[in-house]
Amino acid sequence: MIGGEAVEDIEVDLLLEGILRRYGYDFRDYARPGLRRRLDLFLTESDAVTYLDMAARILRDRAAFHHLLSCFSVSFTSLFRDPEVYRALRHQVIPLLRTWPTCKVWHAGCATGEEVYSFGILLREAGLLPRTTVYATDINESGLRTTAEGIYALNVLRQGTKAYHAAGGEGALSDHYHAYYGAAVMAQDLRGAVTTARHNLAMDSSFGEMQVVFCRNVMIYFNDSLRERVLELLWESLCYGGFLCLGDSERLAFSSVADRFECLDDAARIYKKKVSP
Repeated sequence: MIGGEAVEDIEVDLLLEGILRRYGYDFRDYARPGLRRRLDLFLTESDAVTYLDMAARILRDRAAFHHLLSCFSVSFTSLFRDPEVYRALRHQVIPLLRTWPTCKVWHAGCATGEEVYSFGILLREAGLLPRTTVYATDINESGLRTTAEGIYALNVLRQGTKAYHAAGGEGALSDHYHAYYGAAVMAQDLRGAVTTARHNLAMDSSFGEMQVVFCRNVMIYFNDSLRERVLELLWESLCYGGFLCLGDSERLAFSSVADRFECLDDAARIYKKKVSP
């Protein structure tokens, strides 16, 4: 211990400060247990021994930084993951979206895009896709490329079929993609509706006025201060009457924005921005 603080904690602070100053990414308000797990993942995949070794390499080697960024962006996602959420969206949100002449949807922290296309399929089946613009954002450029291309291993789509039907799908999931040499390419109109962009929830500003915002299982990696900042940003990004969809471990209760939303479906973590603040 030095001055009551562990050496490793000091090294992590120096690493995070260096990343911010060198690359403009701010991870200082990420929850430390999850942050350390991701840093340790990088350590196991490299020959760095300490966080200070890691800092020296990352600050001098942009490729090493992007490798670390991929460790920060490790995600567990699949098509129609948590099908009960998509069933609730299908029955409680999609009908209300018909009341808008156009629709904008933001997937914040989109990872590799499976969630983007899951909701896109709901919009497509409801006939709303032609008048919808979908924004998919993340800090990871690699994940954004996958989202934009809309190309997945064929088994990913096949494994999603059961979840699609559990989410209320009555057709065939294969109606929404084309098999091509062992891969699956999402339908052209689905891909064409999606605009990808790099966006850092820890630093960047509001992302327009949306009818729907997804931010599922992203804030579980943030500390309380950053979580409050992000919730304020998501509230600002929604039009009045718009919908916010969070992850199964995330709630608005006791947050600064709790009284500015009404709960549409607590189990599915779907909230509606109140018309009057």
